[in-house]
Amino acid sequence: MGQLLLFIVVALVVATIVFGVTVLLSGSDPGLTPVEPDGRAVPLPGDRPLGEEDISRTRFDTVWRGYRMAQVDQALQRAAYDIGYKGELIGVLEAEVAALRAGRTDEADALRRAREAALAPAAAVPPAPEPVVIPMEPSADDSATNGDSAGGSSASGPSAGGPSAKEQEPVEKR
Repeated sequence: MGQLLLFIVVALVVATIVFGVTVLLSGSDPGLTPVEPDGRAVPLPGDRPLGEEDISRTRFDTVWRGYRMAQVDQALQRAAYDIGYKGELIGVLEAEVAALRAGRTDEADALRRAREAALAPAAAVPPAPEPVVIPMEPSADDSATNGDSAGGSSASGPSAGGPSAKEQEPVEKR
């Protein structure tokens, strides 16, 4: 048994040495050569829902060890989002059909309006109004208590001896 194991180990070592010498002498193994991106990438569309033909048309740039990971990750993320969106839409449509079959037309109308509102373009939604900023100015009563009449500083605030921000009354919008 020991002689058989020794024979197998010697045979493997000899075979490895013969293979190494053959490759060195022939030079026929160029190894992996770097491949520049071919620039023929075709990304998934971002302006509309995905279709079957979009997935089959998608191409990625090839690099040294396969495809560009960032392009593949982006395409998978976009496809996952679109599949999730369509799954939710199917769920809403099924709930709407079930409500109609059960005779609950009010519920079906509410689901239809919600679905149509979700499908409306984002441009139809008016932008949120900007908040109104009212500057806090000291009133005439505050300047008299600051010591301005005695030649003090005109700045108000806790460090200038004036009322703190909590004590100041908000200025009304004119």
